[in-house]
Amino acid sequence: MLSLGGVIGTGLFMGSGVTINQGGPWGAILSYLVAGFLMYLVMVCLGELSVQMPVSGSFQAHATKYIGPATGFMIGWVYWMSWATTVGLEFTAAGMLMQRWFPGVPIWYWSAFFVALLFGINALATRAFGEAEYWFAGIKVLAILSFIVVGVLVIFGVIDLPGGAPAPMFDNLTGDSLFPNGLPAVFAVMMTVVYAFQGCEIMGVAAGETDQPEKSIPRAVRNVVFRVLIFYVLAVMVLAAIIPWQQAGLVESPFVQVFDMVGIPYAADLMNFVILTAILSVGNSGLYASTRILWAMSKSGMAPKALSPLSKQGVPLRALAITLCFALISLMTSFIAADTLFMVLMAVSGMAGTVTWIVIALAQYRFRRQFLREGGQLEQLKYRAPWFPLVPLLCIVLCSSLFVFLALDETQRPSLYWGFGFIALCYGAYYLVNRKRQAQPLAAAT
Repeated sequence: MLSLGGVIGTGLFMGSGVTINQGGPWGAILSYLVAGFLMYLVMVCLGELSVQMPVSGSFQAHATKYIGPATGFMIGWVYWMSWATTVGLEFTAAGMLMQRWFPGVPIWYWSAFFVALLFGINALATRAFGEAEYWFAGIKVLAILSFIVVGVLVIFGVIDLPGGAPAPMFDNLTGDSLFPNGLPAVFAVMMTVVYAFQGCEIMGVAAGETDQPEKSIPRAVRNVVFRVLIFYVLAVMVLAAIIPWQQAGLVESPFVQVFDMVGIPYAADLMNFVILTAILSVGNSGLYASTRILWAMSKSGMAPKALSPLSKQGVPLRALAITLCFALISLMTSFIAADTLFMVLMAVSGMAGTVTWIVIALAQYRFRRQFLREGGQLEQLKYRAPWFPLVPLLCIVLCSSLFVFLALDETQRPSLYWGFGFIALCYGAYYLVNRKRQAQPLAAAT
């Protein structure tokens, strides 16, 4: 449920409208299918690593051992930055949703309130956090299923639109060309869509605190891939069928737009509340993941040792506080332009997530080769990714190709510069500061 909670959030509830608008209905559907396939490749690679080595540092520790300490250092900080940025985006998105009920209250007021709320939840014991996240994720799943059912009834005219408007059927999917804005527009939105699937790798972060990972992790891989693909693709198809692609945007969640069009009393307000809960759930999961990654790096000597202490409840409060401070930078989006800079930050976070996926695939590739070279047998692996080495290599190639699409889009190109600039900074920091320090063994991060 933690991975599911981390995946379903802003990217679907808020970003899907812009994806449909820019990529067209079929372009949006194709983008989500491709991103979902990429998610599957990443999940099976991470599943093999996490079952074999269930540590709190997850892929950061795996990268340190099987790729090199510099890459482990880099991906730890990149992933932390990615989720810390995402948490800030969730605060902004939550504030934007509150505008429906309190249009006179500035977005940043609500964002500050939600910062305090999530800090309080994450400062509790891990068990309490897990229980809260389980119910958060359950609410999201129920809401999406309800939306899909209502949307299908609207499409086929079982539920009438106000004003006697005819049932949309599939006119919005077939009325224009396959890709009304062209294939380049579809490629341009790919990074935003990849952002929507970020969070699946949280499963690996939680592996070190999981009982019987050889059973729970394979089950999580199957469930997350299947459920997320169904929820995302079906939901986007329903949205694209009901809302003309020219009208889809970021001013309001497209899910709320649909319920407004249907005219069901208070349904839009209820959906707005559910989406708010979903967004806070993603922020909650992201805060957990980024805090644990930062704490694990401090334990292995790749982050300041001052971040290592745990509270009486077993929570790394110092790492939590530092992560929240970085997330507050993202709150600047509500001061500048929540409808524009918000999408730029989504692209930055999506790029960092893509780098993480590449590192996970590369770590699994190198692990499997080393395992076989040292005389290991495939039957000894409690869970193994299929079709080796095709799966990790295909994942690396497809993820790398997304950077080409990012470079071709002038509006998102700065994200490429910022993202790779941060990566270069991480490598430089490692070689300047940590090259003479030997990172502790893998088990030290548990």
